[in-house]
Amino acid sequence: MRIRPWVSHVQVVPKKGGLTVVTNDNNELVPTRTLTGWRYYCFLDGFSGYFQIPIDPEDQEKTTFTCPYGTFAYRLMRFGLCNAPATFQRCMTAVFRDMMIEDCMVVFMDDFSIFGNSFDACLNSLHRVLARCEGSHLVLNWEKCHFMVTEGIVLGHKISKDSLEVDKAKIDTISKLPPPTNIKGVRSFLGHAGFYRRFIKDFSKITRPLTKLLENDAPFIFDENCISAFETLKHHLTNAPIMVPPDWDQPFEIMCDASDYAVGAVLGQRINNHFQPICYASRTLNDAKENYTTTKKELLAVVFAIEKFRSYLVLSKIIVYTDHSALKYLFAKPDAKPRLIRWILLLNEFDIEVRDKKGAKNLAADHLSHLENPDMDSGGIEVIRGKFPDEDLNMIKTVGEDTIPWYADFANYLAAGVLVKGMTHQQKGKFFSDLKHYFWSNPYLFRIGPDRMPRRSVSGLAAWNILENCHKGPTGGHFGANLTARKVLESGFYWPTIFKDAHVMIKSCDACQRPGNITKKDEMPQQSISVSEVFDVWGIDFMGPFPDSQGNKYILVAVDYVSKWAEAKASPITDARVVVNFVKSPVCRYGCPKAIISDRGTHFANYLLEKTLKRYGVHHRFSTACHPQANGQAENTNRALKRILEKTVDNNPKIWSQKLEDTLWAYCTAYKTPIGSTPYRMLYGKACHLPFEFEYKALWALKKVHLDDITSGRERLINLHELEKLGSLAYENSRIYKEQRKKWHDAQLKEVKVFKEGDKVLMYQTHFKFSPGKLKSRWIGPYVVLKAYPSGYVDLLTERGQFKVNGHRLKLYHKDDPVRNGKV
Repeated sequence: MRIRPWVSHVQVVPKKGGLTVVTNDNNELVPTRTLTGWRYYCFLDGFSGYFQIPIDPEDQEKTTFTCPYGTFAYRLMRFGLCNAPATFQRCMTAVFRDMMIEDCMVVFMDDFSIFGNSFDACLNSLHRVLARCEGSHLVLNWEKCHFMVTEGIVLGHKISKDSLEVDKAKIDTISKLPPPTNIKGVRSFLGHAGFYRRFIKDFSKITRPLTKLLENDAPFIFDENCISAFETLKHHLTNAPIMVPPDWDQPFEIMCDASDYAVGAVLGQRINNHFQPICYASRTLNDAKENYTTTKKELLAVVFAIEKFRSYLVLSKIIVYTDHSALKYLFAKPDAKPRLIRWILLLNEFDIEVRDKKGAKNLAADHLSHLENPDMDSGGIEVIRGKFPDEDLNMIKTVGEDTIPWYADFANYLAAGVLVKGMTHQQKGKFFSDLKHYFWSNPYLFRIGPDRMPRRSVSGLAAWNILENCHKGPTGGHFGANLTARKVLESGFYWPTIFKDAHVMIKSCDACQRPGNITKKDEMPQQSISVSEVFDVWGIDFMGPFPDSQGNKYILVAVDYVSKWAEAKASPITDARVVVNFVKSPVCRYGCPKAIISDRGTHFANYLLEKTLKRYGVHHRFSTACHPQANGQAENTNRALKRILEKTVDNNPKIWSQKLEDTLWAYCTAYKTPIGSTPYRMLYGKACHLPFEFEYKALWALKKVHLDDITSGRERLINLHELEKLGSLAYENSRIYKEQRKKWHDAQLKEVKVFKEGDKVLMYQTHFKFSPGKLKSRWIGPYVVLKAYPSGYVDLLTERGQFKVNGHRLKLYHKDDPVRNGKV
């Protein structure tokens, strides 16, 4: 082509493997945060992704380049264009936007990550993505695609269900780099290392000598401090810790602290009551911020942590630990400085709870923020120096809490005259006010209670053992929390949280969880069956046995869930043949329903019935075992028919089979509150003509029987309109009735029971028959919850396999060690 004003020379730089690196020039958020925590992954990679995007013909000349073979222009988007990454990312987002919203895949440039918590879910998402790629003519590089794996490399990170790690291949390349010899080399090295700064504790401290080289007018002197920082940073990268994925149902904890030169923060969560890190963050302070007061620096550390971890914290509960107790009261201070007010307004966007924790207990953030480690009076706790491995981070709670009893300050003052340093005037006043109730009798501390009785102060495991003896020891008796706590006080022991700890113990006591029965207050929230048309869903059930009547002992009942229309047949036995013959009758007269609901008896759960229903295209749904409410309409109809029969057999129960037809007639012509009419009227659009209406001359009996064609047609048309109107009114009445019943039912519940996968539960066994005086419990288990359904059903795992049960018969089983879990 001819020379264009946009022509430029080209310089080709080959890359190993012929692949080209895609840069993140549009500052798209690296999606590793949402990728961790899934069981299965599929990783797809676009083939020459940019070359799949055509360039507008009017702009093609702007890509003109010259080489020894001539002058050329690109028709497809090439690498190196300013807006190419942003354009490609927008294109991929537009193609897969709905799947990204459904949380089944993540797209970053030409890397597609598909995930799921089950093999089938991940495979289904993969099928949809490949179909979308085919429909969008998007070509993939099969050599770089991986399917149905449990872990993989994504954007320099190794992700899996339980962890997030650095890519060792990337780190090996960085670890072999020689020390930089100029400013550009320092900036490049810090850029590469900064990509993994979330894994590096004290990143700001380690890189401080290197960042000083980047200051304006600073001479480039790569001295021993710089070399030490360079090697230390490479060591931290090659030994980076493993981060845990966030649990979005649990609160996040932030440990933050500030020193003279930097602020640091650690984001984590409690897993089995042990703090596990999710991400580290730190930053050095500039000259202006170094002059802030201590309160401003501590609040700045909190603001920095919230902004840094914002993507994790939005709509989540946040617990912030700080060693500056004044921050707890700063939120309610009306006359704070303008800068503090702005920061507080920023924090008010989040659900934050600030807790005071001394610096010695807040080890992680304390170590991140202190660029220098002068000796501190730690009150018997070892001063933090040098490295801070992950093992120490996981033991923060042990060092900060378990080894320091709650009465340590009182004991130190009474035994040795040592007063805690740094207390405010108000804190000292409260300390000496409380001190009046204690006295020291070597080697124990005693507290004098309101009843003037001295009680020994205890904590930790000793306190728990005393509480256990008072509750389930030989003289315990398994009394309630208040009586158990009072028995401890009567025994001469004391600690501040004795009543709270007693409630924790009672809740986790195995023997106390098993007695008792279930009531309506223990039921699950009511779930209604949604039915759209008459005869779409039938409920079917057997009644009996009854006294022998002409050889019959049972009644087989079927009822339509919408119109409440019932069918019934007397039968001598309950077997599959009786059910099959009975089902054919309503199917032939009213059409094939969508579903039939029954219990799990062998007369319903058998091959013969399933074969018949399959031929008619009917879905057979079973109610859960020992929970007849799942087929509630059939149970209600059974009670109604039985009540009518009891009152019509005239003290001769053996004639009930002769009265069954009249009973059905009476039932179907009775007003039903849920639909606002009778089943007969809803089905046929008019009232049923009863025998006594002839005798007493009802209006319809007085009308002329023979009508001309015009009048008859007009009457028929009116009846059809009335039937349609009657059906709509019945549906609306049924909806309102179900909503009111659900509101009333749910208001009676003691609490809404929520079960999650992995929970341990006890199950109430209704078929156990105990003789009077038997000291046995109907609660069996515990069993493990495999899956909980929104409808209230729960899949349980036992030694014999798994089965489904209604949540009404379950309650959570609490079995833990409150001492190890930090509850005592």
